[in-house]
Amino acid sequence: MTLKWHIIPTGRVWVDPGGAFGLVPRSMWQKHQPPNQDQLIPMDLNSLLIFSGDKVILVDSGIGDKLSPKAMEIWGIEWPEGTMLENLKKWGVKREDVDIVINTHLHSDHSGGNTRIVDGKIEPTFPNAIYMVQENEYFDATHTNVRTRATYLPENFDPIFTNKRFHFLKGDSHITDHVRTVLTPGHTPGHQSVIVEGGDFPIFFVSDLASYAIHFAKTAWVTAYDVEPLKTIKSKEIWQKWAFDNKALVVFQHDITIRSGTLIKNEKNRYEIDVKEVGSLGK
Repeated sequence: MTLKWHIIPTGRVWVDPGGAFGLVPRSMWQKHQPPNQDQLIPMDLNSLLIFSGDKVILVDSGIGDKLSPKAMEIWGIEWPEGTMLENLKKWGVKREDVDIVINTHLHSDHSGGNTRIVDGKIEPTFPNAIYMVQENEYFDATHTNVRTRATYLPENFDPIFTNKRFHFLKGDSHITDHVRTVLTPGHTPGHQSVIVEGGDFPIFFVSDLASYAIHFAKTAWVTAYDVEPLKTIKSKEIWQKWAFDNKALVVFQHDITIRSGTLIKNEKNRYEIDVKEVGSLGK
């Protein structure tokens, strides 16, 4: 069966480093991601396009273009490499061609592109796709609290539910012969990552298990965004070992300088990222 994959840029945002690095001291994190003159740091919003047999799969959909001008200013949104739909077209994929959208979780920077505005109405961006997300993630998105309501925006998932396009997953799931999802809780209780197998090496799309590559190498580095940070640490311990043992190519969704790499151990027997700038398979 055919297997191809490509990293799909969907935009870039500028955020306060306190969110991305939490309790990590500035003197440590700024070596890996220096802030700009406004003391903000960039985060890319990359998706993963997978051709698995006769299925076209998109993992996450970025922040989209439905935000108000004020929200766009707050996020500092840029499209230095083009929009999601523009980059999908580069690989010959139209909206109608996508069969499956996997949402790793439903935060707005991962699900905003799920829907679009047409003639003042919000509709699914990919009209023929089934959207897959963990069932408990959808529950949390629709039962928010004072901390989560600002990032779970109903316009990103209500139209999917209304149009009966959601398929809710219950734990680790095989999507196709090449693609499976695995629970990686911590960032949210229902957070999942995606594994692509069948090529020369497995691909591990971590999503917000590790915002930047350095987060995956350093177990204790967790973001202030994580709802359950101790579970993030536990998830990383499990999947660090798996990635190392399986020589997986780890794809980082938000890192603007290290989009992919393998996990290695240094002379102190500590994990490091060996950068491998592999943007796609099967060009």
